[in-house]
Amino acid sequence: MSQSNPGQPALIGSRIGAILRATSGNFLEQFDFFLFGFYASAIAKAFFPAQNETAALLNTFGVFWLGALMRPVGAIVLGAYIDRIGRRKGLIVTLAIMAAGTVTIAFCPSYATIGVAAPIIVLIGRLLQGFSAGVELGGVSVYLAEISTPGNRGFYTSFQSSSQQVAIFVAAIIGFILSEMMPADMVASWGWRIPFFIGCLIIPFLFFLRRTLEETPEFLAMKKHPTASEVFASALANWRIVVLGMMIAVLTTTTFYFVTVYTPTFGKTVLKLSTQDALLVTLLVAVTNFIWNPVGGALSDRVGRKPVLITIAVLSLVTAYPALHWLVAAPTFGKMLAVEMMFSFYFGVYSGTMLGCLVEIVPKHVRTTCFSMAFALAAGLFGTFTPFAATWLIQRTGDKASPAYWLMCAAALGIIAAATVYRGGRAMETREVAATT
Repeated sequence: MSQSNPGQPALIGSRIGAILRATSGNFLEQFDFFLFGFYASAIAKAFFPAQNETAALLNTFGVFWLGALMRPVGAIVLGAYIDRIGRRKGLIVTLAIMAAGTVTIAFCPSYATIGVAAPIIVLIGRLLQGFSAGVELGGVSVYLAEISTPGNRGFYTSFQSSSQQVAIFVAAIIGFILSEMMPADMVASWGWRIPFFIGCLIIPFLFFLRRTLEETPEFLAMKKHPTASEVFASALANWRIVVLGMMIAVLTTTTFYFVTVYTPTFGKTVLKLSTQDALLVTLLVAVTNFIWNPVGGALSDRVGRKPVLITIAVLSLVTAYPALHWLVAAPTFGKMLAVEMMFSFYFGVYSGTMLGCLVEIVPKHVRTTCFSMAFALAAGLFGTFTPFAATWLIQRTGDKASPAYWLMCAAALGIIAAATVYRGGRAMETREVAATT
């Protein structure tokens, strides 16, 4: 009979604790991002008054996207800081910046109160959030990869994305309770701020969790940490792998923002379903997203990243439009749930695989910067643009299923990039750049 290791439960517990502390900051990021999308109509009326509802929504989603354009800036600036100073200190800084943006938006007076200053303040809040988010996912993913056990890197890094689904779940529950307890006009007038205030209240707890993080052994074992100039030089030298990494990540970001941030608006304003139905679908999507992410990560650890990435991308390419066309032809709660469950499966399995892929293909000594740049470009140029693109496509074409074209383009980019990166069955090699002073 084999003897059990008495230290094993403690070791497992410490790793679970490290995962929880590292991913805690993701909660605030996605909690606020989801609320911004779900209450887009109310936010539009509060801060971006326009002649019609569609114009106001486009203004709101435009600001949402402009904030995301700060992601690449945050990726290179904060990524260089984390690669130089350490994972732990860097993740605390990113949380502080994200918290500042959240508080700014939550307490900003409406347009009716302070005029044009209102949308400017909201934009500043979004810019701060985007700057922080640019490195949050990369920093957390790298941290999880560096504390992972051999052969389980995909499984460990997948919990970065899974943790975000907890925020979506909690935000959806709060929104559902509000819609049940308050009249719709009251929620639209001021009740939508309540979830944002709740997000502000949990910030101190999130800081406590992040401050208890320990530095990764892999970072501590590095004999030399790159200077900022070395980080920038390496990022430029590896621009090709950064671009390919962005292309791989695009399907993750577009599908995620479609099934979470845009789905409530899609359900209410396009499909004309009830607020409760749209929230319930989003809540259930968060649950399945949480499950499919580690499944995808673990599967890719066993069969390889390339087969999983290409299989899911091909499925998304050929089924996105037929599924949405079937849904919009005669919208019901059941049909919306079925379609969203399909996209949730695609997102979760692909995302759980993609995170491990990006960690492995970027240069080790500037891992946070290059990973964050690839993902920030995908999120900033494509992912967070999804609500705007979907709204514009429907308005332009008159086809309620037209957002599928956006998802299909993302899938095509993923297929091309994965086939290129893993040409010949092995990942591309990155370039190690010597110090330049």
